[in-house]
Amino acid sequence: MPHCPTETSRPDYRRAGASKAICRERAGSCSQGKPTKAVPKNEAACHPGQARRNFPVRALILFVVMGVIASADADELLISAASSLTDAMKAIGAEYEKQTGDKLIFNFGGSSLLARQIEEGVPADVFLSADEAQMDRLERAGRLERGTRSDFLTNALVIVGRQDSRLQINSVADLASSNVSRIAIADPQSVPAGIYARQLLANAGIWEQVHDKIVPAENVRAALAVVEAGNADLGIVYTTDAAASGATRVLFNVSAEISPKITYPVAMMANSAHAGAAKRFLAFLKSSEAAQIFQRAGFGVVK
Repeated sequence: MPHCPTETSRPDYRRAGASKAICRERAGSCSQGKPTKAVPKNEAACHPGQARRNFPVRALILFVVMGVIASADADELLISAASSLTDAMKAIGAEYEKQTGDKLIFNFGGSSLLARQIEEGVPADVFLSADEAQMDRLERAGRLERGTRSDFLTNALVIVGRQDSRLQINSVADLASSNVSRIAIADPQSVPAGIYARQLLANAGIWEQVHDKIVPAENVRAALAVVEAGNADLGIVYTTDAAASGATRVLFNVSAEISPKITYPVAMMANSAHAGAAKRFLAFLKSSEAAQIFQRAGFGVVK
């Protein structure tokens, strides 16, 4: 009756043409001999101790395989988001990825630039705008998935200066003073933060007096950087951006009475390649976990 080879009774592998012991499983028995073709060995059937030693390796292989399967099932979402959302969205994205296994790829920038990119065919699954006008623009172009648009955040404006600034600002009208020579804001022609800043200055009746002092920047984060670098005396930015800067301080909080209403809408794109995951992400943005992150960053959360 054939028997499995052991350490003391081992065939000459070189003569047999096999690289290792050829103990294989067929109908529950072991056989010894030269195989006609390479077959997987079943060493565990012959060596119980070897099976125990191989268990950690097999467990590791199983873990890797399961990870590959999970990665194949995960979705990769492209998120276009206003630059003022950068810090909060990175924190929310990390938590979302941990909970779902989906991967988020962010494209941060001025909302008008992002909306134009989407119109021109740049892929995006979800768009988070710093104003309603850019979302309206995409809705008119038929780029939004019907029924997914909603307002989810609010923000406010502040006037900031460098940490070492000696300027005292008691009202928006003080920006017209001769003590102020340069004011950094986001592009007032197209970027929401800049448009809001221009509306604020117009509401205060000083836009015509100060427009020559304006230093326009690509987006609100860029405007803040201009102040941080000392290339402007003051800047008009969102409360949330001021909170994220260690090089500036708030000199004046703009009251709701003279500030334009600042609302952030969000929507899924009609051509999203990952509709199910995009809707999961929209739901997560409305969760209590996301609300806490937004509130810590200084945003107001729309109920």
